[in-house]
Amino acid sequence: MLQEYLMPGTVDEALTALKKYENNAYIIAGGTDVMVNLQEKKISPNVLVDVSGIPELKELRLDGEVIRIGAGVTHSQVAKNALIQEKAGVLAMASREVGSLQIRNVATLVGNVVSAQPAADAAIALVALDAVAEIIGVDGKKEMSVLDLYAGVGVCNVDCTLELVTALKFPALKRNQGSAFVRLAKRKALALPMLNVAVVVSLDGGNFEWARIIMAPVGPGPVRAVDCENALKGAPVNSETISRAAVLATNQAVPRDSALRGSAEYRREVIKVLVRRALEQAVASVSNS
Repeated sequence: MLQEYLMPGTVDEALTALKKYENNAYIIAGGTDVMVNLQEKKISPNVLVDVSGIPELKELRLDGEVIRIGAGVTHSQVAKNALIQEKAGVLAMASREVGSLQIRNVATLVGNVVSAQPAADAAIALVALDAVAEIIGVDGKKEMSVLDLYAGVGVCNVDCTLELVTALKFPALKRNQGSAFVRLAKRKALALPMLNVAVVVSLDGGNFEWARIIMAPVGPGPVRAVDCENALKGAPVNSETISRAAVLATNQAVPRDSALRGSAEYRREVIKVLVRRALEQAVASVSNS
């Protein structure tokens, strides 16, 4: 039973609280997922440690060539930020798709990652950006790629009773790089995506230098379309190359039949279309930058 609600002013104070209550305390920031999990008795801490008031966790900044987003930054702040729009467009696009306006104003980007849902829009974009999570716990600090945070459906490799993600960081996109995010859902807002795709491309003249193509929900977490990526590497940038490569996205996509999201067969066919569209948009964003 929940007995206490703490609002530490620093990360050290938050860690002290976690250590003091020994697995009976739980980190909360936006709380849009945590409060639901409490109600559904998926978690049952005695103490909630609210880190949303810690100043250093509210920062969104460029450090050299790396963008760093603190654990207290909301989806709305990410979506509206000029730096993100210019240097990580895929993340701005994805954050605009999360929930409703009210949810985006409260829910944090880090929370979207820690919830570890396979189709979490912003998390898919972060994986495409090759984002890394900075994690601090009672036993010290560590870093882990966002992709590696997924331990299963709804299961994160961060233990919120012992540690917290303080920030997410990733390379800012360069002038020869572009990105895109596409999403298929039954309606425009407040619906879980049937499919979503996040793409980042790097071009070298008229050829693809490399591409990162992330698909969901076609597995227990974000899935890289590795065969598609390999087919693009060094290939000419044109519609024929993109169309051929997009077909290969199904090699890594293993969707299951779902009453909410449609049949596996349907989604395997649609994923090829979404990957092609995302690649075309990402390439276009380079030429327009």
